[in-house]
Amino acid sequence: MTTILSNKVGLVTGAGGGIGRAIALTMAREGAHVLVADFSEEGGRETVALIEGGGGQALFVKTDVTDEEQVRLAVEAAVQRWGRLDIACNNAALSRGHGPIHEFDRKTFDDTLTYCLTNTWLCMKHEINAMLAAGGGAIVNISSNASLKGQAYNTAYASAKAGVNVLTKSSAAEYGAQNIRINAVSPGVIRTPGVERYFTEQPEIAKQLQRNSVFNRLGEPQEIAEAVVFLCSERASFITGQLLSVDGGGAIK
Repeated sequence: MTTILSNKVGLVTGAGGGIGRAIALTMAREGAHVLVADFSEEGGRETVALIEGGGGQALFVKTDVTDEEQVRLAVEAAVQRWGRLDIACNNAALSRGHGPIHEFDRKTFDDTLTYCLTNTWLCMKHEINAMLAAGGGAIVNISSNASLKGQAYNTAYASAKAGVNVLTKSSAAEYGAQNIRINAVSPGVIRTPGVERYFTEQPEIAKQLQRNSVFNRLGEPQEIAEAVVFLCSERASFITGQLLSVDGGGAIK
């Protein structure tokens, strides 16, 4: 069977569960060797076990992606294990605040920027360095539909993800001549374990969010993973600096 990432070396942040795990598994399904980066050792090792159980190659490195040295070591581990880094998905993010923006304290706002925007830049910095040495590569950043038109009471997160969008476009313009493509995927509401727990507590919210899609359903992590892997592959060889919404039409509804 032909695979679209055969023998590529990939790195996925936040790959210990949810969307990140789906991306790592799909990269491996398509033939990539995958560095699984996550702050959760249990989740990260579970992802590696799933990849290896399917006949793939993977390596877990416990990583706090807000710590530049840990990011550097994760990228270095992939290069040491497999000789280079070809593809990467910067998925890890954490929103630290919810509510009216005038009630935010400075630390909450700064933490959200750190966990959603600065961490993405740190990962790109070291991924790009490795890709330059390898002669090129592809990076996909995970954004959010909150970044497209704002989101009341989620302003810090929406602002940080809007920063990810511009970071993606600007860096794509910088590195295209060096054969590095950089794109972003913007998920709608996806059925992750965290979202499922929230829906259990707030069932009426679940119904409302389902209606945000023109299909009247939630997205699945696998649907995000397929888009990411496509953008990492040579099938997307003339695509860079783009933001792809994978949201069931939520952005246009």
